[in-house]
Amino acid sequence: MARVPAAALHVLAEVMNPIRPLRNASRALTHRHRARRTSTAVELAPRSRPWTRAAGLVTVVLLGAWLGLLVVGDVRVPVGPMNTTMTLRPSVAGGTKINVSPLGALQLDSHVAPVRLDVNVDQLDPARAQALVDHPERLSGLQDEVAQDVEHGTLDLAVRSCVAVVTGATALGLAVYRRPRRALAAGGLALTLLVASGGTAYATWNPDSVLEPKFSGLLSSAPSLVGNARSIVTEFDVYQKELARLVTNVTKLYDVTSTLPAYQPDPTTLRVLHVSDIHLNPASWKIIASLVEQYKVNVIVDSGDTMDHGTAAENGFLDPIEDLGAPYVWVRGNHDSRVTQDYLEGLKNVHVLDDGRARTVAGLRFAGIGDPQFTPDRSEPDGAEASQELAGARLASALRDQSAAGTPVDVAIAHEPSAAREVDGAVPLVLAGHVHHEDMEVMKYGTRLRIEGSTGGSGLRAVEGEYPDPIQASILYFDRDSRRLQAWDEIKLGGLGLTTAEVSRHLPRENQPGATPSPTGTSPSPTGADPTGTTPAGPSPSPP
Repeated sequence: MARVPAAALHVLAEVMNPIRPLRNASRALTHRHRARRTSTAVELAPRSRPWTRAAGLVTVVLLGAWLGLLVVGDVRVPVGPMNTTMTLRPSVAGGTKINVSPLGALQLDSHVAPVRLDVNVDQLDPARAQALVDHPERLSGLQDEVAQDVEHGTLDLAVRSCVAVVTGATALGLAVYRRPRRALAAGGLALTLLVASGGTAYATWNPDSVLEPKFSGLLSSAPSLVGNARSIVTEFDVYQKELARLVTNVTKLYDVTSTLPAYQPDPTTLRVLHVSDIHLNPASWKIIASLVEQYKVNVIVDSGDTMDHGTAAENGFLDPIEDLGAPYVWVRGNHDSRVTQDYLEGLKNVHVLDDGRARTVAGLRFAGIGDPQFTPDRSEPDGAEASQELAGARLASALRDQSAAGTPVDVAIAHEPSAAREVDGAVPLVLAGHVHHEDMEVMKYGTRLRIEGSTGGSGLRAVEGEYPDPIQASILYFDRDSRRLQAWDEIKLGGLGLTTAEVSRHLPRENQPGATPSPTGTSPSPTGADPTGTTPAGPSPSPP
């Protein structure tokens, strides 16, 4: 047999095996397809991936920074007598928003930047506010103290906001990308954006924006309550200086009253301190406490408008009433709300009168009715006078019912004089306020109407007019047995900028020397007599 060379056998095997060429062709095609796909991916990547990554990184940074500010980006700062919370918030227009909950808010165009400063006034600290009254020398430096408080609070807020923004962006970047380098890049970008925003805010800062605030909520009536915002800012320096001088009136009062003998200081005399229209003036509590101590007052009567807006935020202002040293009888004014009334009912030593209810306090029987109107914006709604007269008629009916039951009322109380006049003939004496100036008259059927001035000097309204309203109160002297008015002292302290104190003694006409006392003490004044039915008992002390 002829032998076939090995090379020929190899060629013959290749020809006779049809599977191998197909297999090799398939491998070649697969390799070519993979190479083409890889090439296509390499060509497309530079076109799309940088923009996607940049947009994703910015989204992560902004969201992380916002979450960081929400979690830890606020600072609690005491600013003068107020407790505040300062916060930075993302914003398109920037500016500053001051929230005075629940009264509303005011916005200031203080800067243009993608961040807004929110300042929440949480509450007025009664202790720090009272300290300003107790130590008037601190008022001269109050403006600098407030400026320092705001500066320290803003610096603390800036540092804390930087930490919050960087931490939030870094943490969210780590959670999304799971790569430390990407997370650090997110944190760095967040810090860069915050620094840029701070620089923009500093460059566009407008301190004059406080002169043109935008009010919302109940504060939208603020210009009508406390005057034009520009004039208030302009006069605040004067206001804070004169408030210090106001406190010196208490010392002046001591000087005057110490030389004036109290009316018949014997066990048969009951002394009632009549106050009204305090309007959130913290100096009033110090003055009232001094009068209680100086005159040994048995009971305090407040004929309303203790507050300004009647909100729950103001309730802490009422707490010093518990420590005034005498029972406190109170009726609601048109600036006092039901919220105010409910809060006072929970204080010890306070007797709230409403709907003609009568109560005996310190040997005298009182009855009163709250103001039917609640108008903290000083509006005069239609039918206001008619509602006052109706309230007065209800009080008069309750007084007659008390007399028929054998428990007659000695003193009635209403806030508005128009309501008080409706009880003429049903009670010997009725007390009122509202008009911010004192007055006295004996009405047609013998009831004496005593109207008190503002014991708060009209509150913030003291800076509205050309001449500030005085601080006024009265000491009423009653015979313990007959429970009839025997005399009263009118006390008047000069308002802001006026260091004067006047105390004048007055007697009802039937109690003057040589007069025949009336059996009831409520007879009307004779025709042509002084409409108040009184004359001063001796010369009034000259202003110190």
